[in-house]
Amino acid sequence: MLEIADIFRACGPAWRRTVALSLGQLKVMSAIEQCRSAALGGHVLRCSGCTRTEFFGEYAQLADREAFARWLAPLRASEWFVYAKRPFAGPEAVLAYLSRYTHRVAISNQRLLALDERGVSFRWKDYRENGRTRLKVMALEPGEFMRRFLLHVLPTGFHRIRHYGLLVNPVRRANPAKIRSLRGVAPKLSSSPYEAAVVDQPTFICRHCGAPMLVIDILTRTVPIRAPPKKTRQ
Repeated sequence: MLEIADIFRACGPAWRRTVALSLGQLKVMSAIEQCRSAALGGHVLRCSGCTRTEFFGEYAQLADREAFARWLAPLRASEWFVYAKRPFAGPEAVLAYLSRYTHRVAISNQRLLALDERGVSFRWKDYRENGRTRLKVMALEPGEFMRRFLLHVLPTGFHRIRHYGLLVNPVRRANPAKIRSLRGVAPKLSSSPYEAAVVDQPTFICRHCGAPMLVIDILTRTVPIRAPPKKTRQ
């Protein structure tokens, strides 16, 4: 079965040399190509010797530190604000739209059909139509497919979901333990060796420069995200 990783492995290296991507997008591409995902479990590494931000295409000149600072200066002085207006279909339509993205990946492997001379073919759902015509097939050039996929990668500093109440950041570590204590519930033991492991010295070496690779994130194996229940006709 065709997978997202197959597309990125086959077309990603050449495409990366022609476009400008953020560090977050490059990390996602690397994780997909190495099959290091939250579903499979694993870890994220960073080289302590050769890690640096790269620029491509029309932004290649920004690799110079002073040029990058000059380019960034007017952006820092800008007064940024969020443009928002009342949705025509009401808040229910907004929640229905957002729910399709907050707890899902951009596209699942089950929707992929082929990677051939036409490009990447996949199924998609047209929510403006009903019945059999709602499910359609689209074919995109591999570069365009990867570009649209990486649009779902949030910029550094942004969070997909923010928690409030008992799970708010300053107290989220203490509150669950206190709640378990009050309810008399024992904490759940970790089944992942990565969660309990304490690494004092790096055990991975960069294949490019020989510097030690630092573990910067742990990806624990999670339960696969299930599809929403199908609606039954009355």
